Amino acid sequence: MALRHAVLAALLDGEYSGYQLAKAFDIGVANFWHALPQQLYAELAKLEKDGLVTGRQVVQESRPNKRLFTVTDAGRAELQDFAEAASKPSFIRDDLLVKVQSADRIGTTAVIAQLDERAAAADAKIDLLGALLRQLRGEADEEEFLLHGERIGPYLTCLRGLAFEREHRDWCRRIAAVLRRRSAGAGRRDSAERVPGSAPTW
Repeated sequence: MALRHAVLAALLDGEYSGYQLAKAFDIGVANFWHALPQQLYAELAKLEKDGLVTGRQVVQESRPNKRLFTVTDAGRAELQDFAEAASKPSFIRDDLLVKVQSADRIGTTAVIAQLDERAAAADAKIDLLGALLRQLRGEADEEEFLLHGERIGPYLTCLRGLAFEREHRDWCRRIAAVLRRRSAGAGRRDSAERVPGSAPTW
């Protein structure tokens, strides 16, 4: 999957400026495709050059002018081709997991702190996604919305993001607790092995 497909999919909901697109990515699309704002602006320029999106200038009196982008028929055809192509397996590439794998050889203090930070960040994302899901479904309950909602694609991807953040938070908390217990146990063993008043044995 290329960034262009994620951008085209996000633009299916209507006209977006580059700023609005970046906000959409930050809250919803980032669940499955991360991109920095400058990457999005560059991709919009490429898509417009290739005829997959079209842009129009909007003159604003009290703010700088902005460009709004929409998907063209060629852009929809590109997405259709992408949807019909085989999907590649997903994979994990996470520097924190490398640190956890090394923790019992290089020390756990910094790793535990980073696990706690990740858990807190996941909690914040869970709150954001929960609010977004409520906004998307309005007054309908979830099952009613999933069966009869006019546009459920963004809702379904948010459900996946919510499940991921919850699992990630719970994993971080569990691993931090395991490393804390092991560290505390090692400290007690070290104390028990030392005889008061004797010289250290090294």
